[in-house]
Parts: sequence; structure tokens; C-alpha cells
Amino acid sequence: MTEELTVGVLGYRFMGKAHSNALARLPMFFPDAPDVDRHTLVGRDEAALAEAADRFGFSQVETDWRDVVDEVDVFYNLGPNHLHAEPSIAALEAGAHVFCEKPLAPTLAEAEEMYEAAQSSNRVAGCAFNYRFVPAIRYAKGLIDDGELGQIHHVRGRYLQDWLADPDAEWSWRNSKELAGSGALGDLGAHTLDLARFLVGDAAGDLTRLSGHLRTFVDERPTGDGETKPVTVDDAYTAQAEYENGAVGTFEASRFATGHKNDHTIEIHGSEGSLEFSLERLNELEYKSSESRGYETILVTDGSDPYIDHWWPPGHVIGWEHTFVHENYEFLSAIAEGEEFHPSFADAYEVQRVLDAIERSDERGEWVEVDRD
Repeated sequence: MTEELTVGVLGYRFMGKAHSNALARLPMFFPDAPDVDRHTLVGRDEAALAEAADRFGFSQVETDWRDVVDEVDVFYNLGPNHLHAEPSIAALEAGAHVFCEKPLAPTLAEAEEMYEAAQSSNRVAGCAFNYRFVPAIRYAKGLIDDGELGQIHHVRGRYLQDWLADPDAEWSWRNSKELAGSGALGDLGAHTLDLARFLVGDAAGDLTRLSGHLRTFVDERPTGDGETKPVTVDDAYTAQAEYENGAVGTFEASRFATGHKNDHTIEIHGSEGSLEFSLERLNELEYKSSESRGYETILVTDGSDPYIDHWWPPGHVIGWEHTFVHENYEFLSAIAEGEEFHPSFADAYEVQRVLDAIERSDERGEWVEVDRD
């Protein structure tokens, strides 16, 4: 185990708060985790930054990430998508380990640059697909790897939200192709595609070809100052795909799905069984074995279930924020022990290939191959 790791974090809002909370929880619930010094918090608004640093337990603040990347052991890039590539690559070149929010980059070309920078370094480079670290997902992964579902035939994934269903909802960077790369596709679909790859990649192989469709429902949004800005990304996407083993996949995401707040659902059907998971009931897994007539609900909170021994007695459920604790534990432990971490930049680059293929398919109006090296 290494000595204390100094950490710098770019971003102090939604994801900055989630990861800072996770770093603070580690010593209490994961005492074997590496010691962490929450060293520097990075942002632009000096007053808000200072207040956040005080709340999150950081000892220093900086307004320029360039002053941080060569001063810390670990650099967390939690900024908007258009800020993923340059700071992450600079941090890797400075010798820091890097953890970057998803999707890896706005474009496939930038994602490739990040992937290559990670491959050229001897640093750990991880991407923030936190849903891999839900105990019920880990339980499902074990069932699939053990062959309990048999040959995989169907993979269905959807991620539905409704925070943009109101046409008067304010414009943000997430509505800009230049800043975000894509809309629901990259913001939500990236999570689903990574989760599907994590669960069935070994059993079904890679996605080989697909047909994708993107749709924008509101073309401009108010900025809060009486003006409007154009929406240049998708509000929803759908895709149908084929796996190497012949299985079929159907995927969709929307930020216009009225009544759905954070509904991330994945279903997998095989020759011997099926399972279904919903993030809105993240402690549960629906599972049908080859011997049962229908689905049973498994409450994944027993001490023998993944990560649960670090938390509460059976039946005492955990929540969304715990996925970040598990994720940070695995990432920082990989650094301390000199091991690989997944999802890596390489994993995230594979997801980016699929995101790119969905956009190409929509532009061409036809099935396309998923590019592979």
C-alpha cells in the first residue's frame, strides 16, 4: 500500500459533490482504502469555490487546473465534456493518475487522444461509469459469468429522465454540441452502453453493427436573461444493434420521458434465464432461473453480496451515492496496489466507438458497422 495520495478535483457542483462525499466516507466504511489528502479543489468562481472547498474538506483552491496537475498524485476531471481531453491528457503527462467523468470526450477523435495518452503512461486512468458498482449489478454479473442465463439472446437498455420535458427549462452546456458532444446519447446512453458491455461483453462479445436515430424536440431554450440559445444536441435516441454471438440489443434514452426521474433499466434474456435491473430500485434484482416459472425479486443486501459487508445489516438498503464510494474505493486501491482499474480509458473508448456509430447511423439513415482497430 502506498503512502497518502494527494488528490486534486476539477469541479465542485453535481459530480464534485458526489465524489467529494465518497472520498470523505472511505475511511469510515472502507478502512483498508488508501489514505487520501483532499488537497486542491479547482473551479472558476472564487467565492463559490472557497465555500465548496470548506464544505468538502479540501485544504487549497485553484482557478486554473494547469497549476494543479503536476502537484497531485491523483487528478479527478469532473468538468463539462469539452474539458475532459486537455486537462486529463496534461495530468497523465505530468505523472498523475486520472479519473474522468463520462462520456470520455465529446468526440471519438478526442476520446482516442485520451485513450492513447493513457496507454503511453504508466498511470491508472479510470472513467466514471459508477453503475458498474451497484451491488445488484455485480450480483447480476456473477450470474451471467457463471452461465446461469445460458446463451445471451436479448439485451435491452433504457435510461429515461424528464428534466427537459418542459420547453421553458433553461439552456445549459448540456444542450450544446460544442460543449457536450451529444445530448441524451452521451449523457445517458453512455451509461447504458457501458453497463451492457460490462454485463454481457464476455458472454455475447462486442456490438458489431447498429441502426441509430436521434431526435431533438425543442430547438431553442431560454437562458434566464430574456434571451434564448439554440439546442444543438439530441433530446432522445434509440438504437438497435447486433452482437458478435448473434444476440440483439435495443437501447434508448430520453430527457423528455415525463414521469421518469432517473429510470435506468437493463434487461438480459438468455437461453436458460433472464434478469432485469432498475436504478430506481437499485437494491433489487429481478431474476428468472431455468427452474422457476417466473421472476423472483432478490434483495441484494446480504453481507455476502458485493460491497454490502462494508455497510449495514441485511435489509438495510443503500443508495445512489454509495456507488461513488465503491467506485472510488476500487480506483484508489488500484493505484495503491499497482493494479488495473475498470472501467478504464480503454473501456470508455470502446463505448465512445458505439456512440459515434449511433450518430453516423442517424446521419446516413442506415445500418453502420461499429469501427474497430
